[in-house]
Amino acid sequence: MNQYIDIAVNLVGSALESNAEQVIADAVAVGVSPLILIGSELDESARCIAICQQYPTQLYTTAGVHPHHASSWQSDSADRLREMCQGKVVVAVGECGLDFNRNYSTPAEQRRAFAEQLALAVELQRPVLMHERDAHLEFMAILSEFRAELPAALLHCFTGDIAQAEAYLALDLHLGVTGWVCDERRGQALAEAVTVIPDDRLLLETDSPYLLPRNLKPKPKSSKNEPKYLPHIAHYVAHLRGQPVDVLAAHCYANSLKFFGLE
Repeated sequence: MNQYIDIAVNLVGSALESNAEQVIADAVAVGVSPLILIGSELDESARCIAICQQYPTQLYTTAGVHPHHASSWQSDSADRLREMCQGKVVVAVGECGLDFNRNYSTPAEQRRAFAEQLALAVELQRPVLMHERDAHLEFMAILSEFRAELPAALLHCFTGDIAQAEAYLALDLHLGVTGWVCDERRGQALAEAVTVIPDDRLLLETDSPYLLPRNLKPKPKSSKNEPKYLPHIAHYVAHLRGQPVDVLAAHCYANSLKFFGLE
């Protein structure tokens, strides 16, 4: 059985949290372990840390402020986040970045929160897990100011095209691919882009409980995505890349261990 690490699971505050133990066990049963939880704001990040401590070696987490919550970034936020990042279960700063699709926080608030989290990742020499939607050029501009000093940087839930993939790869980013690639309506550009991602820059994720793979059969009655579906995504990505799934899985597992310092 191939081994996988799901590098983006929205467990805390989602429909999965009440059934966390079963979600973890179902993932382990198909070779998906550990899981990397996502902290999207500081209070949630603290809750992620707490649940990780209940499942040592099975759960790790990021800690940060998503652009949707950038308006919550205050003068003391960097200090709070710095303290959280001292914990062994915290493996990356984030999820941080820019999202100009809905602007739940203003662009100015997003720029500030993103830049200050990148600066903290540089200070602490921690990897950073990032989000970008409808903000490609500005995201690139801000990230470029810090990239040379960051130890590792990941754009998770990448849904762009070949040109965007190549631009991010030129900044030496890792790219996280979700079940979006399995959607024949919306995922065609990504299906083409996954063919140009080098073996050592590709990571796999579900972003569960969101983005249930459209081509998954049978579909769960709940319509919730879960880490246990990561092998399905891996098989489809391997097909698109013309690789044996065993080879793809081995690369992605090794990449995940190295990126998050879990070796």
